[in-house]
Amino acid sequence: MNQSEYSFIEAEFDTGPTATVIAETAGIPPQAAEVVRVKRFFDSEYGIEFPKYERERTVEREEFIEELNRCAHTVDSGQILKKENELQKKMSSGLREIATRLVSEETIGVDELAAIQEAVNELVPDEPAKTSVIVPVIQQLSDRITSEIGRISAPSPEEREDVLNIVIRALPLFVYYSNYGNLDSEIYLPHVVQNLEREDLGTKEAAKARTLRVLFSFVRLEAQEILDLGRESGDMIDQGPRPTEEQIDEDAEKKRERSILLQSASAQLTTKFRDWWKQGDYRFRFEADGNHFRIWVADDRRPTEVELENRSSGLQWFLSFYLVFLVESQGEHRKAVLLLDEPGMGLHPYAQQDLSAFFESLSETNQIIYTSHSPFLVDADRLERARKVYVANDGTTKATPDLRRNEGKDEQTGAAYAVHSALNLRVAESLLLGCQPVVVEGASDQHYLSAIKALLISGGKITPARELVFPPSGGTKTTRVVASILTGRDEKLPVVLLDADRSGKQTANNLRHELYDQAPGRVLSVADFVEFDSAEIEDLFPPEFLADELDRMERNAETRLADRIQSGIPFVGQVEQWAESESVMLGKHWKVKLAIKAKQRALVQGIQKFDNTTVERWIKLFKAFQV
Repeated sequence: MNQSEYSFIEAEFDTGPTATVIAETAGIPPQAAEVVRVKRFFDSEYGIEFPKYERERTVEREEFIEELNRCAHTVDSGQILKKENELQKKMSSGLREIATRLVSEETIGVDELAAIQEAVNELVPDEPAKTSVIVPVIQQLSDRITSEIGRISAPSPEEREDVLNIVIRALPLFVYYSNYGNLDSEIYLPHVVQNLEREDLGTKEAAKARTLRVLFSFVRLEAQEILDLGRESGDMIDQGPRPTEEQIDEDAEKKRERSILLQSASAQLTTKFRDWWKQGDYRFRFEADGNHFRIWVADDRRPTEVELENRSSGLQWFLSFYLVFLVESQGEHRKAVLLLDEPGMGLHPYAQQDLSAFFESLSETNQIIYTSHSPFLVDADRLERARKVYVANDGTTKATPDLRRNEGKDEQTGAAYAVHSALNLRVAESLLLGCQPVVVEGASDQHYLSAIKALLISGGKITPARELVFPPSGGTKTTRVVASILTGRDEKLPVVLLDADRSGKQTANNLRHELYDQAPGRVLSVADFVEFDSAEIEDLFPPEFLADELDRMERNAETRLADRIQSGIPFVGQVEQWAESESVMLGKHWKVKLAIKAKQRALVQGIQKFDNTTVERWIKLFKAFQV
């Protein structure tokens, strides 16, 4: 293979509103343009594919036979003049003969359609009567064949340059960060002025120059301006007369202006930085003295100011990182996709959590994608965001949202370690930080309940005294073990929520008679809140809401699940019956994937989109959690 033809990276994008433009340009259904896979080759060229688009190179044989026979019937039943009797017989028998020949064809492609069209056209006389009512029927059939030939022989959307250009123009800007250039506590301004204008700096110096550029952008002064505002007329005393009183006053005024600007910038940085760095109440002060610019730091435990480089390396890194992102994400990189390689490696665990919160804020203006081996940079409540990255057996690097199954080679089964550790930490926090755990069966329960919690809190429906977390037990068989481990510091057993299917009922009964014999009310069943038997976690949501989401996932069914779904009957059983009747192959973890999609959609549309009965059911459930 020519190296330039090798696709070294590919990614899938939701096309959003652009899907309509793509569909109209390419002549494909809008749903087929909802997702585009973009490839980049070594020669910098792009390639695109539409995973939801199935190109048709043939037409349905049975459908076309029906069309020919229907046309023959129309010819037979036409009101004609006597002089067209023979023509009528010739046309109808000819059409049926063509239909008979098609029975032996497996598929009908472009060549076959062209031959059919030629045979159909031969049935029409060279000079048909203008009053004929049967000749137009044949001509319409010929036009239909022409349309079908054009449709199945048209270039696919990925082969069209105009479609490719639409996709490329819509691609977001990607910005890669790997080195942020830690700030020095003392900065020599003349060197800064020179370095900011140079393009031949080494990697380390270029990173520092970049950080300094955003620092001075933040204080709303250029390095040259700071130099000029601090320069005194007396500096040139050997080259001219002594400065006048007016010049001395002017010099003092410029210094005062510089001092005020630096004080304002110091206060602004202190206030903003305090919102994200929770590991101390830091105060910053910028100082300019002649050719030198200094950064001083103090905090509540060490009120005496010291220079930045004498503080922790983590603080230096985060300050530099913070300034770069704060300034650049609001400027030329606004709405860009920010790519980070192992951010925060030098930060201790709680500082990494601060970094995670900072990312959450930046996500309002930028999408952020970062790699990490640290569980402290994985949000256990938003695991739908996480992707496991591994080296596949063919040597390529893959990313998958499936965090459960081992991928690639056996020795790479630790790729999901950070996620598993994050879950363990989340469980540990329920004990160490006074959170209230509610033990659930699996990941689906965790996603649904996290979504409901966020909706109820944002809608002002509940105000829990303690943070509610939903550690999964990994199934009913291990629920007892997990529940006993999570006994809180006040010796209270955690609340357990189980499905009302067969295994859930048996586990609930065993818990109430053994571990929870003194607190049976802390073992809850979904059926208690849904009001029909055999209910599972999915039944906490309106069935039509989940059915619509599953239809978005499984688009090949002839009949939509939403057209069959019924209220008052367990949702999962209905899905399995529908899938069997429609020959839909549900994946092993389809319930988890559905939970993730439903959670994302619910959080976007908000609690106001759910009916009062559903919301009241949720409120009742969450009140039961807080016993």
